[in-house]
Amino acid sequence: MRFKHRHHGSQMPEVNLIPMMDVLMTVLTFFIIVSMTLTGQRIFNVNLPTGQGKGDSEQGRAATLTIGIDPQKQISLKNEPITQTELAQEIQTFLAENPEGTIILKADRGLLYSDVAQVLKTMRDVGGNRVSLSFDRDGSDS
Repeated sequence: MRFKHRHHGSQMPEVNLIPMMDVLMTVLTFFIIVSMTLTGQRIFNVNLPTGQGKGDSEQGRAATLTIGIDPQKQISLKNEPITQTELAQEIQTFLAENPEGTIILKADRGLLYSDVAQVLKTMRDVGGNRVSLSFDRDGSDS
């Protein structure tokens, strides 16, 4: 009963840091998860080859058009299958709207280079001279 006679105005208020740290960790976890999901476009059913290069993984300075080729040699744009003719039209439209844009080709590592070269030829014929080939640095999909 000795604490009953103390004046509450003379004590320093007690700061409980545990609830504040819980909130901060929750917010931090949220931002980490969101940033990991928004860092790159994922193309379904494409298993990228690995590489040891030190270049930029994504070129965020200009607009990008991401094209994927799955193991069955199916070309996809925005995760929708398309034909080579439709691909040529989409590239022309993209380059007309984004003259400095970059085209990223994500081809499955199991494909032969000749299969990828056919799509690269279509891109070149349309005028896509800023094509980047995407690869996976550590064996996980990017």
